[in-house]
Amino acid sequence: MRVPLLWSFFTISLFNILQWTNAKTVTYDFNITWVPSNPDGLFTRPTIGINGQWPPPTINADLGDTIVVNVLNSLGNQSTSLHFHGLYMNGTTHMDGPAQVSQCSVSPGASFTYTFKAEQVGTYWYHSHTKAQYPDGLRGPLIIHDPSNPYKGQFDEELVLTVSDWYHQQMTELIPKYVGGGMMTMEPVPDANLLNDTHNTEVSVQPAKTYLVRMINMGAFAGQHVWIEGHTMTIVEIDGIYTKPTETEMIYLASAQRCSFLLKTKADSTKNYPIVASLDRSLFMMAGAVNSEVTGWLVYDHSLPLPTPASVSTYHPIDDMTIKPYDEMSLLPKPDKVISLSLSMSHSGDFRYTFNGNGYRHPEVPSLYTALTSGDLATNPDVYGKSTNAFVLKHNQVVEIEIYNRHMTNHPFHLHGHHFQAVWRSPPGGGAYDASRLSEADFHQTPIRRDTIVLPAGSGAVLRFRADNPGVWLFHCHMEWHAETGLVATMVEAPLELQRQRQGQHLPADHMQACAAAGTPVSMNVTAESLDAQAEEEKTIQGQLVGLTSSTIVSLAAGFVFVMTGVVGLLLWLRRRAWKLQDVRYTPVQTSLEDL
Repeated sequence: MRVPLLWSFFTISLFNILQWTNAKTVTYDFNITWVPSNPDGLFTRPTIGINGQWPPPTINADLGDTIVVNVLNSLGNQSTSLHFHGLYMNGTTHMDGPAQVSQCSVSPGASFTYTFKAEQVGTYWYHSHTKAQYPDGLRGPLIIHDPSNPYKGQFDEELVLTVSDWYHQQMTELIPKYVGGGMMTMEPVPDANLLNDTHNTEVSVQPAKTYLVRMINMGAFAGQHVWIEGHTMTIVEIDGIYTKPTETEMIYLASAQRCSFLLKTKADSTKNYPIVASLDRSLFMMAGAVNSEVTGWLVYDHSLPLPTPASVSTYHPIDDMTIKPYDEMSLLPKPDKVISLSLSMSHSGDFRYTFNGNGYRHPEVPSLYTALTSGDLATNPDVYGKSTNAFVLKHNQVVEIEIYNRHMTNHPFHLHGHHFQAVWRSPPGGGAYDASRLSEADFHQTPIRRDTIVLPAGSGAVLRFRADNPGVWLFHCHMEWHAETGLVATMVEAPLELQRQRQGQHLPADHMQACAAAGTPVSMNVTAESLDAQAEEEKTIQGQLVGLTSSTIVSLAAGFVFVMTGVVGLLLWLRRRAWKLQDVRYTPVQTSLEDL
């Protein structure tokens, strides 16, 4: 037994060495500009393109490659940033991309470089993570190819298909109307549906071949039912995780979800077949007629007609909770930390979505910078601001998110920096998770892993992951309307370990330049909210004074005033220093990001 085991270890190690030896750097230069486009054939509007073209290009890389994306913001009137959806960014949390979380947004005329390793394989995508910008067009596929794909040899070619809802108005027009419209305001209904960013896609195929089809929902709002008439899809990957082969006639993809499937073509080429994507109309309450379907075609013979799809009145997609991961990874152990989130709405001035009654608002200082410059205070969630919905996780904890959707429609929830195990989900209207009547035995024992999950109306879900990726990661609804109105939480993962890992390493200069251009400080969270922790500490000290002698109280009070004067002076000095935006280092003590 020993020899085969050692030989197996040797061959795997040799393969890994060769894989990384063959790694290369792939560089993409993205000049982000406005481009007039008419993808639905109905209306020409400004879209956000790259290098003067729309739709944006696909990023392709192989496992082990270094990906470099050089961004030049030539929009003129908007800041921007890029998020690479589904990638862990392990060791490079500052490349995750959300504005005011891992960086300041890139101002018009400025440049910014994203550099990270392709350490995962599968189907991903990139998109703007500044305000509600990506529905205006700044999004594209990101594919990381796997030389040891377990389905290698079972397909002849790869295809990438995208679906997306589409709006004729820009987000700068739609968002204010939605936010200021009151409690009964419904999300704007899309004007069209797109397949591969157009309304008449033709996908050329050859008979008797097998294609690996990578499908991505890059939409802002609506989920999509997708089917190919006369063909069966064999699912082999979900959100970048290989799965056991699972056959289905129809899939459902919420915003940001991906699915790869094997498609076997017919043996003859006597007919072409519709590819149909239909927006989830259950999301469009109180809406009139909706242009919900888009049809493309699987074209065997371009000389033959393109048939009209058959009418479908009911949808029966596969339940993704029934799909098994290829590696059969077991259910993680019972959690060390449980986070309970309940979704609700509020209207105090502007319309807001909330977690546990608290709607997210961007902090003044990017949360990652606060984690890196707050020393031991980084473990106190109040440092990040009450409105960031911050939860601090210890290194390597098993974390369980128990989430309940009290709203009347579906919501897709995405976790940055991780895949989670979807261990339990109730049916629509099935209610929240109740630990008093459910046990570990009721959970999936080899649960599907993904980075975005659909939570139906009135249902609950239990998600688990291990906090093994120090950084600051958002957990949010991927309906852009809801993310923009507060349905966001912040996972501050192992901040002290993050400080230790980053000790002495320089933060890229363009991070500081982006903040300088925006007039944003870069150390601690300097809003009034960040002092909440200090205020609570003061209350505790005052409570402890009760019952002491008068002389002791006077001594303690004098000492307290002396200490607090020094603390306030130090904070003011640090704030002044933070504005000197020079070359910076991550440091493990409470300080600014620059070298003191």
